[in-house]
Amino acid sequence: MNNQPDILVLGLGPAGACAATACAKAGFNVMAIEKKAIAGAPVQCAEFVPAMIGSEVAALNETSIQAIRSMVTFVEDQPPDFMANFPGRMIDREGFDRELGEQAKAAGAELHYGLKAQNISDTGTLTLSNGNQILPRILIGADGPNSLAGNAIGSVISDYLETRQISVPLLQAFDNTDIFLSQHITGGYAWAFPKAGVVNIGLGVHPQARSHMKTLLDELHQKLIAEGRVGSQILGHTGGRIPASGMVKPWGVIGSTLCLLAGDAAGLTNPITGAGINSAVISGKLAGDAAVHYLSNDNNITAADNYQEDLEDLFGASLARAVAHRQRLATYWHQDNTPSPEQLRGGWIAYDQYWQNQNTISIKENPCPA
Repeated sequence: MNNQPDILVLGLGPAGACAATACAKAGFNVMAIEKKAIAGAPVQCAEFVPAMIGSEVAALNETSIQAIRSMVTFVEDQPPDFMANFPGRMIDREGFDRELGEQAKAAGAELHYGLKAQNISDTGTLTLSNGNQILPRILIGADGPNSLAGNAIGSVISDYLETRQISVPLLQAFDNTDIFLSQHITGGYAWAFPKAGVVNIGLGVHPQARSHMKTLLDELHQKLIAEGRVGSQILGHTGGRIPASGMVKPWGVIGSTLCLLAGDAAGLTNPITGAGINSAVISGKLAGDAAVHYLSNDNNITAADNYQEDLEDLFGASLARAVAHRQRLATYWHQDNTPSPEQLRGGWIAYDQYWQNQNTISIKENPCPA
């Protein structure tokens, strides 16, 4: 193990693997570590990605399970609303992460699974779970919402969605994402996403409502069983945290080591939908490019500034809008004046109200403080 690589990548999800590939292709010495022993396992994802991600990463085609064509939104007990044009794919997330890791390895990156960073010193030295100490020239933090790298530079995620998901047999095939909005699902929503012969049923809620998750998920499962759409057998469980406070400052310096954040670690997951794979892939590639430019230009910090500017240009407006909607809806739950169906629609991407409400939303707001 090289104790002084040019670039150390924490995390080998989509962001980390794409960053490692970009850096290794440029000829730099790249080490990447992942605390999971197996790439992508266990899966902590609803496994839906937008169709446009296919232009960013070839692994999508190799791990695609089912095409998604539309979205159906159920608000309380009212008739469903249809969004006809909502193209995407359900993927094998474990296979997707594995394929991206293989691409990084083929590009020349040194990958270590089942290895965790335990500490980052003030000098930028990382202590790993195997006792090794690593001092990279650049650290890329793609280590999720509880990022060790983010904490080290003071870029901390302040708000989350807690999620829980089960996979069950699918009895009636469909090719849309089913979304469930209700005043009982505090701070979030529930979903049913088909994946060939199974369906992922889950929900995300505000952390304070975590104790209600099992009951709410059981109720949704029983509802779909009663409709004859899904089976009763539970094939798998998963869950985890999703960042929901918007983008944090995506870079800092620790000692003489430049640190760049990507994906969930940078807060790039949409606080309303929880979608984050597309932004992880894009930000991972951009972080890799920024690292290459930094090392190729005498450690010019402009590369980090440009990286932040690129992320703000790509994701700033959509994240600011989502954060504002989330905060607005939170006031209803906080005041026990639970949101009405119309207010719930106003906070969901399938409805015109989400995009047209400019009175309480400033999409020019910079979600990333300097």
